[in-house]
Amino acid sequence: MNDSRKYIIRSLILIVAVIFASKLFFIQVLDDSYTLAAESNIVQEIIEYPYRGLIFDRNKELLVYNEPSYDLMVVPKEVQNLDTTSFCMAFNLDRAEFEDKMLKAKRYSYIKPSQFIKQIQNEEFAKIQDQLIDFQGFYPKARTVRKYSHDGLANVFGYIGEISSSQLKRDTSNYYRSGDYMGITGIESSYEKQLRGRRGVKFKMVNVRGIEKGAFKEGSLDTLAIPGENITLSIDIELQRYAEKLMKGKIGSVVAIEPSTGEILAFVSSPSYDPNLFAGRNFSENYSTIANDSLQPLFNRPLMAMYPPGSIFKIIQGLIALEEGVLGAEEEIYCDNSLIADHAAPGFYNVQKAVKYSSNNFFVKVFKRVINRDAASDAKSQFRQAPIGLSRWRDMVSQFGLGSPLGIDLPNEGAGTIPGPEMYDHMYKGRGTWKFSNIFSLGIGQGEILMNPIQMANLAAIMANRGHYYIPHLAKGIGSTNYLDPRYKERRDIGISPEHFPVIISGMEEVVNSTATRAKIPDISICGKTGTAQNPHGEDHSVFMAFAPKENPQIAISVFVENAGWGGRAAATISGLLIEKHIRGHITRPWWEEFVLKGDFLY
Repeated sequence: MNDSRKYIIRSLILIVAVIFASKLFFIQVLDDSYTLAAESNIVQEIIEYPYRGLIFDRNKELLVYNEPSYDLMVVPKEVQNLDTTSFCMAFNLDRAEFEDKMLKAKRYSYIKPSQFIKQIQNEEFAKIQDQLIDFQGFYPKARTVRKYSHDGLANVFGYIGEISSSQLKRDTSNYYRSGDYMGITGIESSYEKQLRGRRGVKFKMVNVRGIEKGAFKEGSLDTLAIPGENITLSIDIELQRYAEKLMKGKIGSVVAIEPSTGEILAFVSSPSYDPNLFAGRNFSENYSTIANDSLQPLFNRPLMAMYPPGSIFKIIQGLIALEEGVLGAEEEIYCDNSLIADHAAPGFYNVQKAVKYSSNNFFVKVFKRVINRDAASDAKSQFRQAPIGLSRWRDMVSQFGLGSPLGIDLPNEGAGTIPGPEMYDHMYKGRGTWKFSNIFSLGIGQGEILMNPIQMANLAAIMANRGHYYIPHLAKGIGSTNYLDPRYKERRDIGISPEHFPVIISGMEEVVNSTATRAKIPDISICGKTGTAQNPHGEDHSVFMAFAPKENPQIAISVFVENAGWGGRAAATISGLLIEKHIRGHITRPWWEEFVLKGDFLY
């Protein structure tokens, strides 16, 4: 019995020994997780941030570049004999801020470096770098911040900022990490993937106190940072500077487009702000100040401001009526001004004359023909026909790029409003409860119609091209290959026959030659249309859209100046100056420039 027990005990010991030996073999030879865990205690991963891509204007003038900055890192375990008072004076901190930052660093890790102060600009760092030797445990980490050679274009450039926790959660690419910076708005956001480049990484061996001991595995696992791609914008910075000068002190916008490509030549949202204010560690303070400005500099007016287009919409009404066959190109209609108030005198008008003098009554009558084209004379038929006619009209208007975002390469583009039957069914409590007399103001660009300035400029480009457009865009080319998204090269036809454009364009030419003469330039044929957008809260808004020259157009433009009254004064004058600046390169009518800069448009 004793011998049997002895053998059993020996067998159990042997089995346990085999199990332990097998497990040890698995851990040391087959499973590398423990090796990796051990290595992670002595290997430090150092992120190498790439240079963000540069941004140029169409003539290769540098607009956005990178400037060195530094993050101050801390390893709490190494902080010894620190003169806290001297440290706080050097970095402009108070004692409470210092304690709070140090507490956060200790919570993160005693032996690993963490960010103590963000984005110390190069000039500031130069003043204190010699003092760092006195602050044991603190180390600089080189980064870059964006700098801008031009103090405008803020709503085009946008800005970069530290990624938020919610943005991190939405990052399906798993590229970003806490503390990374990314484009938040503007071009910086739209082309973030191209501009950001690709980060690199280096692995360094450190001892238990965090002291570097050389490259891990001789650098075989290291990767180089790849700089972001440069972007060439379509903006002509000289034209942009001049447009900003003319719009200084005004609320409104300027959008200028090259009709043959859709490239945006100038893009002004006024008032604006210096984009350099959003670079560096004073971002939060500056952002708060600008965001609380009552004039809303952050509001991107060319894309987000919505206005009734007023008389510039009459061009669309004329083209639709001609296309639908309810109006002849030479047909005259008598207008006695009994339908609606009108600046145009009573008399006979064809469509060219009606565009020239902006006859409200003519275009209300024409709009009625479009809506009621298949209606009988009885009232019931008109109630039935109005939704049908309006639905078809809306479909045709939408081909002009209205009622939905055009697709510009900037975020937060508004859609505007082109009303359809559903809106009036809701307003008048059901189908068959409204007819043309309830919607006639749409005929002159009032009522429920809303457009933004980019759509107004695109309308000018459509007229310049005699019936087609390219989606307006700010990127002219990306990277060394000058790549451009194919959708910006796609021609978009609006469905209006080419033969209907000459009569409307001739009317637009006469507008500039007779009623909006402040836009007239000797030897340059300009075709334009004034508008006065009604404003129930004060003075009306001044609107003008135009293209030039009449043949082989080089520029299409919209100008919108809030509370400046009639379109033939403020907006038309600014448009004429900008057209001449673009085509000739200089101004020959300085008295109109003085008029604009003075800004007394109502007198």
